[in-house]
Amino acid sequence: MVARAPRKRMYRTMQGRMVDIEKLRSANEHVRAVGNMNVNTRGDVLGPRGQIATPKAEVMQKYYEQPRGKVDDTPARAKPTPPRKIAPEPQPLVQKMTPVEPTPIKPVETFKPKATTEKKGIDAALDGLE
Repeated sequence: MVARAPRKRMYRTMQGRMVDIEKLRSANEHVRAVGNMNVNTRGDVLGPRGQIATPKAEVMQKYYEQPRGKVDDTPARAKPTPPRKIAPEPQPLVQKMTPVEPTPIKPVETFKPKATTEKKGIDAALDGLE
C-alpha cells in the first residue's frame, strides 16, 4: 500500500474561483484578529503596538496544565464576596382589606321638561325662539 499525500483544501467561491484556505491562513497568521481578545490570527496574545506578549504555545500549555474542574489560584477580585443573606419570610398573597367608609351618593339633577299645554300652529313654531 502506498500512503496518499494529504489533499489540499480547495474551496470554490460564489464567483467560481478556487481558494486554498490553508495557504490564505498561513499568509495572514501575524495579522491582528478582528474582535476584542487582543490576539493575532495564530492565537498569540498581543501587547501594546501589536507585539507578541504571550505565544500561543504558552497559552495552550497553561490551559492544559490546569486540572479540569479546578479554578486558578489567583483571585479574580481583590475583596471576598459578602456572605449570603437569608431571605425573609415571603408575604402571603392575599392581604386583609380594611373597611372603607362609603361616600354618600349625591342625587343627580336630570332634565325635566316643563309641563306645557299643547300648542298648535304658529305658537308651537315660535316656542323655542325666545
